[in-house]
Amino acid sequence: MATVYRETTAPGELAGIVRCLWEETGTAPKRIVPDGCVDLVESGGEVFVAGPDTAAWTWETGERARGVRFAPGRACDVLGLGADELRDQRVPLGDLWGGEGALLAERVLSGAASLADVVERRGAGRADREVSELITRLDGGAPRVSAALKWFTTGERQLRRRFTLAVGYGPATYLRVTRFQRAIALAGTAPDLASLAFSAGYADQAHLSRDCRELSGLKASEFFRARK
Repeated sequence: MATVYRETTAPGELAGIVRCLWEETGTAPKRIVPDGCVDLVESGGEVFVAGPDTAAWTWETGERARGVRFAPGRACDVLGLGADELRDQRVPLGDLWGGEGALLAERVLSGAASLADVVERRGAGRADREVSELITRLDGGAPRVSAALKWFTTGERQLRRRFTLAVGYGPATYLRVTRFQRAIALAGTAPDLASLAFSAGYADQAHLSRDCRELSGLKASEFFRARK
């Protein structure tokens, strides 16, 4: 059976905190590349947090999965710890929140509560306004971190530290990730890799190829051919 992946919009009360709800069915392995997000996942009889990745990993489980994908920079408000502590990690909810997490996981697995219910129950504080603005600038196509950091009143070192705490890695890594995600979104419309690199904001095709290999583990020609 082929893998089927679906996303749905987060309920209104989670707007701004959650990017989407998602569900995956089927048994085909799937290569997952970094997207700058943290997910709360139910799969294979477990509820766990998938931290922000810096490299691709392959989901081999063959189990149905569903999840809540936090908006970049918002997971730490709900989870109660810095996203940098979850980088490249998969952490059971019980290990993260102790007894409360284990109880909530049981409720999710039994069908008594949804993952969205768990997020809503925990609640979230107000977003860091400057971190949110920096994320917006990087997502919007800033060519360099230095350009995105202009005009903030907070010192650069402090803002970088807060960004890493909220997102899971620093602005330079996030810029690479969001630019690569932009290339993935545009892959179906670009006639060739050179055009794709230009449209996504890369310096040249070699720049795209280098980031693709480091973030996906595949050559750009192989990775993007599968997305045509």
